[in-house]
Amino acid sequence: MTSQMLRAGLLRVALVQMCSGRDIAANVREATRMIREATAGGAQYVQTPEVTTQMERDRAKQMVETLPEEGNPSIAHFQTVARELKIWLHIGSMAVAVGGGQLANRAILIGPTGAVAARYDKIYMFDVTLPNGESYRESKVFRPGTEAVMADLQFPDDVRAKLGLTICYDLRFPQLYRTLAQAGAELLAIPSAFTKPTGQAHWQTLMRARAIETGCYVLAAAQTGKHENGRETYGHSIVVSPWGEIVAEAGTAPGVLFADIDLAKVTEARAQVPSLQHDRSFNLVTTVTPTPPTKETA
Repeated sequence: MTSQMLRAGLLRVALVQMCSGRDIAANVREATRMIREATAGGAQYVQTPEVTTQMERDRAKQMVETLPEEGNPSIAHFQTVARELKIWLHIGSMAVAVGGGQLANRAILIGPTGAVAARYDKIYMFDVTLPNGESYRESKVFRPGTEAVMADLQFPDDVRAKLGLTICYDLRFPQLYRTLAQAGAELLAIPSAFTKPTGQAHWQTLMRARAIETGCYVLAAAQTGKHENGRETYGHSIVVSPWGEIVAEAGTAPGVLFADIDLAKVTEARAQVPSLQHDRSFNLVTTVTPTPPTKETA
């Protein structure tokens, strides 16, 4: 089945929807269970959500338990799993120590050989207080990334796809996705841990917009449910076509979402609306409204 799908230019992808807790080892076990389920279902690329390995609000605890990428047992474990299953395994993000008392919110893309093929540090920091009183200050803990990252995925039968790596709040900055698409990205990864209020308001609309603007497939694995640390996330992992159609969408329960994607649809969408080729420079002009004359001067 897999070989036939690849010859037809289709790829089976799977998104792992989780409700990560505070225990890193328990989260790694649960992610691994669903990664194996995804592979058993024929997935050749498997994506997990943002903060796969730990959902933590206690910054002191997080700083103590977060390790550098080098020698990190969670990453080593996922490398072993990817090599065993011969899949592209995309750990949507996990915290890694980067020195100087700082962490990075880092995506780790592992190839079928078990080698780390790409890494991406989340660029845009979610610093906000929501109307319901929830407050998030990512910049207090995480060092923002400075580089957009695209990876070349190679599958059997000479099927290839270019994947742009992003994370969650990046979704609200369309210039990042346009840059990736103009560099050749066909798939855009947006693993997330969207809050429930913002998810209900904007999740589907923004995911579809990024797909339509770029002519790319959007693949977004999500955190879901009420977490051990008290946070509530939206779920609804989603795959969107380059034309903005919802190919597959999960609900609010943890699980695995499958989708078969046709890379030819990227070319078709961009031929119908070739906006990526139509950039123009322009100047911003601000007009000044004249003050109306007073009765004395009229």
